Amino acid sequence: MPEGTRSLLALPKAHLHLHFTGSMRVETVRELAEKHDLRLPHALTTQWPPELSGLDERGWFRFQRLYDAARAVVRDEDDMRRIVREAAEDDAAEGSRWLEIQVDPTSYAPFVGGLTPALEIVLDEARVATAATGTQVAVVVAASRMKHPLDARALARLAARYAGEGAGTVVGFGLSNDERRGWTGDFEPAFRIATRAGLASVPHAGELLGADHVQVALDHLLPDRLGHGIRAVEDPAVLDRVVQEQVTLEVCPGSNVALGVYDSPGAVPLRRLLEVGARVALGADDPLLFGNRLADQYVSARLDHGLDDAGLALLARGSIEGSTAPPQVRRDLLAQVDTWLGSEGTSS
Repeated sequence: MPEGTRSLLALPKAHLHLHFTGSMRVETVRELAEKHDLRLPHALTTQWPPELSGLDERGWFRFQRLYDAARAVVRDEDDMRRIVREAAEDDAAEGSRWLEIQVDPTSYAPFVGGLTPALEIVLDEARVATAATGTQVAVVVAASRMKHPLDARALARLAARYAGEGAGTVVGFGLSNDERRGWTGDFEPAFRIATRAGLASVPHAGELLGADHVQVALDHLLPDRLGHGIRAVEDPAVLDRVVQEQVTLEVCPGSNVALGVYDSPGAVPLRRLLEVGARVALGADDPLLFGNRLADQYVSARLDHGLDDAGLALLARGSIEGSTAPPQVRRDLLAQVDTWLGSEGTSS
């Protein structure tokens, strides 16, 4: 059977790196801005997707300004529920059967009565969306590097209260935003709180900074997964440690290129990671700003890196094995990947 002919939309997969605000459809951002009588930057109205770069202060400022503008249009419970529902719908259409959506409830707490209600809204809609779409939706609570580590501890305690297994529960604790800010080690106490509650440790590291920062995250946060982690390839010793410790890398090629970490999709060292045995889970990160979703990452793996269907199935398995899905869910999804690989090829 010819390789590279099976539908990537039909490939069962998990999605482990998707931010709440960044998951929004651009049409939704525009409609919510109109609803709340707010003005959006031109890049979100007429020049989408925006041209971005995260390699210098000016480039990152533009990215953050657009992200903040999108976040500012989310002003009530209905808005929050819509984001979760649409993220699940979009993932379901792309073959994602397990979604871990990452949220910092701090941003939305002022509009819905506090941190606890904000998180409970997301969790409740995750359960509703799971039933409606067939894609199981779980939640990662993420602290921001831009805020004090004590804030991260408060979020970790909140996340721990809702820790669980399966859709509609908190399954992980993350650390996001510009990894060049602050000292990662300062967030270690927050991650200890989270991991004691059984939550997966899923911090960002190794996109805007190199392998040395991957090592810092490994030393201090004991990650089960790393958001990005792609630049571990720059140091063989660090990369070997990632492989040996079975840390899943949430690789987001669209983000890497949009932010200027690599100059083209083909330059993303995806094949190198697979060659050394790293577990990779492709993610979309922030489709709102990068203009591509989960299925696009698999298309890039096929077209830009020449992966055949067996290689694409390996990526899907990596996403499932690296997820926090309950064991039976993982077994079922892995069996579905095997079925996909054994199916007749169709164009996608």
